[in-house]
Amino acid sequence: MPGLPHSAESSQPPNGTRETLMRIRVGFGYGGSTRPAKDHGDQDEPADQVFATVVDDLERLGFDSLWVSERATATTLDPMVAMAFAAGRTERLKFGPAVMVLPGRNPVLCAKALASLDCVSGGRALPAFGLGIADGAEHQAFGVRRGDRAAWFDEALPLIRRLWTEEEVDHRGDRFHLEGVRVHPKPVQDPFEVWLGGQAPSELRRCGRLGDGWLPSFTTPAMVADGIRLVTETAAEHGRTIDPEHFGALVPFVHDHLPDRFTTRLQDRQPNLDPREVVAQGVSGLRDRLEAFVSAGASKFVVFPLDGPASPGPAEADAWHGTIEDVAIECLSLQD
Repeated sequence: MPGLPHSAESSQPPNGTRETLMRIRVGFGYGGSTRPAKDHGDQDEPADQVFATVVDDLERLGFDSLWVSERATATTLDPMVAMAFAAGRTERLKFGPAVMVLPGRNPVLCAKALASLDCVSGGRALPAFGLGIADGAEHQAFGVRRGDRAAWFDEALPLIRRLWTEEEVDHRGDRFHLEGVRVHPKPVQDPFEVWLGGQAPSELRRCGRLGDGWLPSFTTPAMVADGIRLVTETAAEHGRTIDPEHFGALVPFVHDHLPDRFTTRLQDRQPNLDPREVVAQGVSGLRDRLEAFVSAGASKFVVFPLDGPASPGPAEADAWHGTIEDVAIECLSLQD
């Protein structure tokens, strides 16, 4: 996630051997609903106006990037469509999916779409891939059984990279057979770096083998420090180097207290963790959480309101506007 030319922020890396300068960048995650007003009862603003407000505020206030979630079976925007909308509406803001599900996607079409997006935006696209959530409906939507996802991913991602960099690609694998396939235009960014999500040891090792950066979610500074070590060690074992600037975290927060429905969901996902360890309480607690991650070795962040905007209601765009401004006041000085 290359950053804009701000001055650097210093912090101690996890191994504690030397001080390094890290460019702190703060992005904002949006997973807002796209249901029409009539399905929301008292919400009377069209979804396009709400999303436009989010995009405009992030550009105006100086956020590094916008990140949109992918849930094929939920009421959220398709990430490719959302990123294209943001590209056409902004000049500086970068954007990425948090994260895009790769298993089930045709690698040629995926490479073409992301390269095209990078071209029309002047090099502002941030590819980020994952296996997808453990959800039966999502697995059906992408047409890949849960046990087949890793093998699909491991063949598709290197193939996508070749399609971005090589003039013509031949490939015969377990899932994909290509002969003389070309993808043009090529991405503006060279290299076109790919971020991977996940926290399981197998996912961390995959990031070391195949990724350019690591962006986990619902994690703690201690877990990030341990993950950075494993990613870095695995990369070295495969003759690769991960840029120390390319470690980050998706950091959720709630405006007040953590609702019971989220507590239950998070405990199911991370049974050994207190949900308060992975979710910042209030915007005021967000900066402290980011600074703790910086001390652990991370420098690129996506903050997102787990409970949506503050005080949602008929004027949802205004609610998002208020939330984004509050986060900007609290956190964006970390980028200075």
